[in-house]
Amino acid sequence: MTATLTPPAAGPAASVRAGAVPRRRTRLLALPEVRWAAAATALFLLALPLQLAGAPAWIWGPLYALSYATGGWEPGWEGLKALKDRTLDVDLLMVVAALGAASIGQVMDGALLIVIFATSGALEALATARTADSVRGLLDLAPATATRIAADGSEQTVPLAELAVGDTVLVRPGESVGADGRVLDGASEVDQASITGEPLPAAKEPGDEVFAGTLNGTGALRVRVERDASDSVIARIVRMVEEATETKAPTQLFIEKVEQRYSLGMVAATLAVFGVPLAFGDAFSEALLRAMTFMIVASPCAVVLATMPPLLSAIANAGRHGVLVKSAVAMERLGQIDAVALDKTGTLTEGTPRVVDVRPLRERGLDEAELLTLAAAAEHPSEHPLARAVVDAARERGLDLPAAEDFTSSPGIGVRAVVGGRTVEVGAPARLLAEAEAESKVEGEAEVEAECAAEADADAGSDADGVVAALARELEESGRTAVLVVVDGAPAGVLGIADRLRRDAAATVAALTVLTGTAPILLTGDNPRAAANLAAEAGIEDVRAGLLPQDKVGAVRELEGAGRRVMVVGDGVNDAPALAAAHIGVAMGRVGSDLALETADAVIVRDELAAVPATVALSRRARELVVQNLAIAGVFIAGLVVWDLAGTLPLPLGVAGHEGSTVLVGLNGLRLLRDAAWKRAAAEGIG
Repeated sequence: MTATLTPPAAGPAASVRAGAVPRRRTRLLALPEVRWAAAATALFLLALPLQLAGAPAWIWGPLYALSYATGGWEPGWEGLKALKDRTLDVDLLMVVAALGAASIGQVMDGALLIVIFATSGALEALATARTADSVRGLLDLAPATATRIAADGSEQTVPLAELAVGDTVLVRPGESVGADGRVLDGASEVDQASITGEPLPAAKEPGDEVFAGTLNGTGALRVRVERDASDSVIARIVRMVEEATETKAPTQLFIEKVEQRYSLGMVAATLAVFGVPLAFGDAFSEALLRAMTFMIVASPCAVVLATMPPLLSAIANAGRHGVLVKSAVAMERLGQIDAVALDKTGTLTEGTPRVVDVRPLRERGLDEAELLTLAAAAEHPSEHPLARAVVDAARERGLDLPAAEDFTSSPGIGVRAVVGGRTVEVGAPARLLAEAEAESKVEGEAEVEAECAAEADADAGSDADGVVAALARELEESGRTAVLVVVDGAPAGVLGIADRLRRDAAATVAALTVLTGTAPILLTGDNPRAAANLAAEAGIEDVRAGLLPQDKVGAVRELEGAGRRVMVVGDGVNDAPALAAAHIGVAMGRVGSDLALETADAVIVRDELAAVPATVALSRRARELVVQNLAIAGVFIAGLVVWDLAGTLPLPLGVAGHEGSTVLVGLNGLRLLRDAAWKRAAAEGIG
């Protein structure tokens, strides 16, 4: 072991990255929809207290008029353009209803309707812009430049766009890999969690594949470029997210599915209520008043509120309990799912490697505490994730770590240090044993005079090597990463390191099985053996391992092709395309990547996996209230319309009935704001 762990040199590439401009997010007020909605809301909030305080109409009237104009011109214009395609959408109908309300003196009601629709449009525009920001920012994972090695051996710092297939690039310790390729020379560990989701860095040797945007460890690598930058895995992830976002079926709330027929029917009926009596000799003012009364009582205000308050209340309640649902559409979709696909690392597991097994060799005379103390002391100067896991395990047990001296690190092999006068090596069992065997042969050849003693030592060493190999194999077959500890040249024990299953993972899997009627599936880029062991522990039978991002998307589309509505739960960049392609995507918030958080429709902010089935149950409760509210609104509208057509419905009474039904369905929907609603949903989620 000759390589010493030192900080990577600050070369030209590092300088470029250090000076790189950080990714910019779309500013809130940069979106015209947000500006118009903010203006409409501000004007409404200025006019409302003046009206309620009894101020003259000439003071608050213009403010309401400006609120109508700023908040209603865009949906009105879009509705008029839709009319050119012989389509009548609910936005235009809401603008007409708002103007109709104003024409008969209900100015405040119409302005409130305008503000609600303008705000909804602004939120949708903001969500779309933020998702686009994250997709563009994904390309920042790859460095701006790479170090290309010319034919004469000289090094050149070039932009990634200038790299061609067949070029050789140098990836120094701590640098990001600039292109998809294959290792020609060198050894290191590469953190490729952003691509594969593997919790631990992958050892790389000549012949192994590496991906752009992954992070190199402590060794230097020479890599032959095998893909153009536009065809790299990270670039394909960007394209998949964009395509999934664009081709995803249009999101519609339940009530919007019938908006065309309702809108056309209401407009036609209003014209008939106005025109027919007028044709039979009624006075113009009387016919207009009856038509306006009809339009008010038949307008879909109560129907709209029948849908939104339950969903918005469910969103607010979920938010108080650590679940951010980004829209009413997303909340509604959560209750529609009938299949679930779960990521492994960071979703079902904690996402952090931990020591779960300490196996000392008895013949070495060390117990678990002593073995862990020596290993942690030797690993303490290292920044490798496995080293941190060993040190954390020692600290959790309250062990005092002596100082390590003469620390060295060999990429792909392990570390060596002198601890309390004893030489301690920690690393991969196969490589440490191979190195020890090679050193023993060299020493045996140099010590000819002690041939018999050397042979006896070799036999003893072979026995120990066999025990170590058996222990390592046992741990690896159970899904652990085996780490060998060698003390003074002889194996002393093996540590088993694994990403631990979340405490609520098994209960969550069982709850989702009850809610959807089918067990979740596991989609992971990790190796099949580790995935199968963890899935068995969580209660999952359908395991699909070793998947790249496009493979996860393929699995989701396969399920949806079979008529399933799939919810994907994940946390990494590699999960983002599947999150975008699914019927509903849910991201784990604490460890989730920016792209996953922006692409997902909902975020589990506190990383409590059990909140997923609870939110699904809450969404289904919201859908039940929507159906109740639609029934209430339908009864009121039908009753008032019949009264207006069959008799003479006084306008104030019509307005009171219409507003009363609106208030009633609104209050019914607000029932989901109570903590009891979340507790009930959580109980249903647990099953």
